[in-house]
Amino acid sequence: MKKILLTIGLFSSVLFFAQKNENYLQIGYHSMCCGTPSADPVMNYVNQFKKKNKVKNLEVYRQNGLGREGEFNIYIGTDGFSQKQKSKFITGLKAAVDSQNRARKSPNSDGTVSFDATELVKKADLSNARNLTLINNK
Repeated sequence: MKKILLTIGLFSSVLFFAQKNENYLQIGYHSMCCGTPSADPVMNYVNQFKKKNKVKNLEVYRQNGLGREGEFNIYIGTDGFSQKQKSKFITGLKAAVDSQNRARKSPNSDGTVSFDATELVKKADLSNARNLTLINNK
């Protein structure tokens, strides 16, 4: 009986201390004709910010299968940031997305990256999403 209670307690605590994010920023990757842009510039920024600011838990999800040419979204959890970190993160993320869009080879044929800092996606919305994979939780 003690083993059963201990096991239940262990699993309950693991679920309790697991993923805490409720709010996510959405970054969309869209195609014009020839596929989507790479997620590398944004992910490089995310990893650099995480390392520089010593952020321990950062959830990043990727949702594939949004179009015929590989369109996808990336969702980044923001609840682990302080207000100052969140503001700094959003500013840098906007700069990374803008830089990537400016570096497009041809404005009429390359894909684009979209990001709206005021649009937050809730955990409940993500729980109903199809083709969603956790790509970073450390």
